Amino acid sequence: MDKITELAQLIEKHTGADGLFSTDIPRLNLARATAPTEPNHVVHEPAVCVIAQGRKRTMLGDEVYYYDKATYLTVSVDLPIVGHVIEASEDEPYLSMKLDLDPTMLSALLLEAPKESFGNQLPDRGMSLNPMGPELLDNVVRLIRLLDSPKDIPMLAPLTERELLYRLLTGEQSGRLRQIAQSESRLHQVNKAIGLIKRNFRKTLRIEHVASEANMSPSSFHQHFKAVTSMSPLQYQKQLRLQEARRLILSQSLDAATAGHTVGYDSPSQFSREYARLFGQPPLRDIARLKDMPDYLLEG
Repeated sequence: MDKITELAQLIEKHTGADGLFSTDIPRLNLARATAPTEPNHVVHEPAVCVIAQGRKRTMLGDEVYYYDKATYLTVSVDLPIVGHVIEASEDEPYLSMKLDLDPTMLSALLLEAPKESFGNQLPDRGMSLNPMGPELLDNVVRLIRLLDSPKDIPMLAPLTERELLYRLLTGEQSGRLRQIAQSESRLHQVNKAIGLIKRNFRKTLRIEHVASEANMSPSSFHQHFKAVTSMSPLQYQKQLRLQEARRLILSQSLDAATAGHTVGYDSPSQFSREYARLFGQPPLRDIARLKDMPDYLLEG
């Protein structure tokens, strides 16, 4: 049996139904779908994602990423994205895993390994696709295989995850992942700015203040922020506001005007226009459609 087939069988075994599933291994989640899903807007946190079966489409700003079992996706900063499964069926369901990245473990590896072990590429986008190599695939299979022996997880999962991160750090993602853990890096500075915007997305965004907090000039900050996220700081804030408003309307039954005001909009008409532009429909129609969908289709 080849490794990708084994990975698919392991994920199928530990899901068994459509949805997203947490596991006994910290930060590891599995997903299964037997039909294509609706486009879903989420803020994707730093992670590595591997598909064992099926195909997915992910959009970052105006950029489109298609990936399947031949590639893996890495995300190095919190990014507002739109993702959906585009190939899945009852006979061949979509099956995937996502491991959230641990900056502390990355930092420890960088400190312990010789500098020449890692590449020197400078990062660009905070999201990228790369070919799935045999060593990384073997590593992922061994990590998922641990779900069959829960007693081994506390001891072996951290070691296997550490090896997986090492494979990433010595591969094409080395520049991007190294900068997650290095406090003086541009990516780390952009990530610091992202954290500030996320904590204060309801407030008026003052570029000079955010740039100062990230230890960059306003012009340098804007340039590097867009290089990493594919959008301006204001566009990033707008996506956070609209995603939160959508969540409030859906989960707390707020009306559109109240939800818009809660996330920082002073004009209800502006909120409705921007909501429809992002989600494809005005708030009331969009929420009515979402309420008719299974819960698992609303997840990232």
